[in-house]
Amino acid sequence: MAEKREQIIRLWFDMWLKAADLGISDIFSADAVYTESWGPEYRGAAAIRHWFEEWNTRGRVLQWDIKQFFHTDSQTVVEWYFKNTMNSGTVEAFEGMSLIRWDQEGRICALKEFGCNENRYDPYQNGPVPQFRDGAAMWF
Repeated sequence: MAEKREQIIRLWFDMWLKAADLGISDIFSADAVYTESWGPEYRGAAAIRHWFEEWNTRGRVLQWDIKQFFHTDSQTVVEWYFKNTMNSGTVEAFEGMSLIRWDQEGRICALKEFGCNENRYDPYQNGPVPQFRDGAAMWF
């Protein structure tokens, strides 16, 4: 079972890397809910497909590397590194995890992303009073 789930997740990541729908309706249940780390949520395989197709007109996924998987009876966690570029020239990169829940047919029925800024630092590096970086925090 774990091997089949990992194959489905790798297919999902490959779709993004190739910017091609290679079976979204086959791997997501009709009523699946997909929650991005920064807030947007897509309900249903049709909405997930629409988001995928529309997003790929505005940007390109450059890298989506899987680091490891964790499995339970009905869930999988996958740790990954992600990098994209938008048509505007903006490049985004971060580490993350996805919590995936599977339905009885072996399709993804819920997926929640969690992100971690790759530009980390020690706010106590110069003493006991924290020194935080200026600018808006990137909440994933």
